[in-house]
Amino acid sequence: MDFINMFIDSMPFSIDLSYMERVVILLCVGLCTFKITSLLIKRSNLVRHLKAFPGPPAHWFFGHALEMKRDGTEFDKSVAWGVRFPFAFPVWFGPFLSILNLHHPDYIKTLLSSTEPKDDIAYRFIKPWIGDGLLVSSGQKWFNHRRLLTPGFHYKILKPYVKTMADCSRLMLDKWEGYSQTNEFFEVFGPVSLMSLDNIMRCAFSNNSNCQNEGETNTYIKAVYELSDLVNMRIRVFPYHSDLIFYLSPHGFRFRRACRVTHRHTGKESEVIRKRKEALMEEAKPEQTQAKRNLDFLDILLCARDEDDNALSDEVIRAEVDTFMFEGHDTTASSISFLMYSLASHPQHQEICREEILQVLGDKETLDWDDLSKIPYTTMCIKESLRLYPAVPGISRKLTKTMTFIDGRSMPEGSYIGAALYSHHRNSMIWENPKVFDPLRFLPENVSKRHPHAFLPFSAGPRNCIGQNFAMNEMKVVIAQTLRRYQLMADPARPPKVAARLVLCALNGIYIKIKPLQPGATTSLSMKMP
Repeated sequence: MDFINMFIDSMPFSIDLSYMERVVILLCVGLCTFKITSLLIKRSNLVRHLKAFPGPPAHWFFGHALEMKRDGTEFDKSVAWGVRFPFAFPVWFGPFLSILNLHHPDYIKTLLSSTEPKDDIAYRFIKPWIGDGLLVSSGQKWFNHRRLLTPGFHYKILKPYVKTMADCSRLMLDKWEGYSQTNEFFEVFGPVSLMSLDNIMRCAFSNNSNCQNEGETNTYIKAVYELSDLVNMRIRVFPYHSDLIFYLSPHGFRFRRACRVTHRHTGKESEVIRKRKEALMEEAKPEQTQAKRNLDFLDILLCARDEDDNALSDEVIRAEVDTFMFEGHDTTASSISFLMYSLASHPQHQEICREEILQVLGDKETLDWDDLSKIPYTTMCIKESLRLYPAVPGISRKLTKTMTFIDGRSMPEGSYIGAALYSHHRNSMIWENPKVFDPLRFLPENVSKRHPHAFLPFSAGPRNCIGQNFAMNEMKVVIAQTLRRYQLMADPARPPKVAARLVLCALNGIYIKIKPLQPGATTSLSMKMP
């Protein structure tokens, strides 16, 4: 008690406190001292382990946060750092958090070949939004759900989706008819996002939404944009890593409000889910359902059984629906938008793709399932666009045990390790002239010369993207429909200012101009496909 009195009496002002009040103050001071000491020890250990990995100088308090400005140059800075510091370098977010960024295939292979869980920072921040679904779950739960959901992406399930994808893209392109007459540039990410959302609703849930007709007023799309921005901001502002501080802030209020919007959207599907359950109860086997209509993702979820032969709970189904809604539309929208920009910026490659597509289509209006494998040059252009503009520019893990890399350097348990895919795809040690759009990189003879982990738009290893075939099919169908009808031209005055918003986006939008093609017109190639 004497110590408490001495502490209170040492204050530069007079306070008349009871015994309990003095005890509470001392406990608070003790807890703060303990927390600060723990953080300082954590920082000391981090600095010691990261000595083996030189990196750009960091401010002692802000880390690299002040250098990672949201002005469209942050990825250029990351690429430049990768040139100075080969293989890997640390990036600090405040004084106590550092992520070791990998940007070389040998290092990334070590990370992605492991079963290490997603980090508990960025992925923890999105749990209130999408729940503990396949994207963020870990351990046995993730393994079981991955096993249960994999049949939903079998080619027999994906095959009927091609027509749906064509219908959704046709609706979007019909709405673009007005732009083709104005000779004006317009932003494509917005309408492509609506088209992609429409497609995922129809393919995954057999639900014909009206989102493309709602246009920019679609509340779900706006909420997804806001949530992505807020999560990205929360990662950068280290005081917001505290749940208490974030939720008491105005940004936390906006986050909760946007979450309610997305959950209401999912809630609207609850009636669809309930009716589907009733229909499935009347059908003994999935084959009976498929005889009436095409199986979809929701059927797979509702028919799934765990190792004890129990159906998935409503909470689990909702989490997987929320996850698939986000991952199935936002990442694909980013990929398609940047693909359109890439081809608009490189008319010679656009013309080769168009001729290839028209030859395959013949008298048909859309590609069918068998045609998807008959457009190799278009596929190479898609891959080159994904190399330059990966929809997910980075992924991260938290180590549960020491990880040793190919050159003997290692990081201990508890470390955060990230694969900087945007920088990795522009690493001059791997890619010759990495900033140049060159689809021929993906000729089979060129691919065979590269490291198998050089190109990772869908990640790799046990936690690779479960929907990558769905995404590739959608990109092929949409770009084929687009090039069949329009010539794409980029706006030289507004190149995209690339930034991360959970998925890759452009701060200033992605602008193109379109010109209608004459029916039956043939293209004049400026270069020949090898």
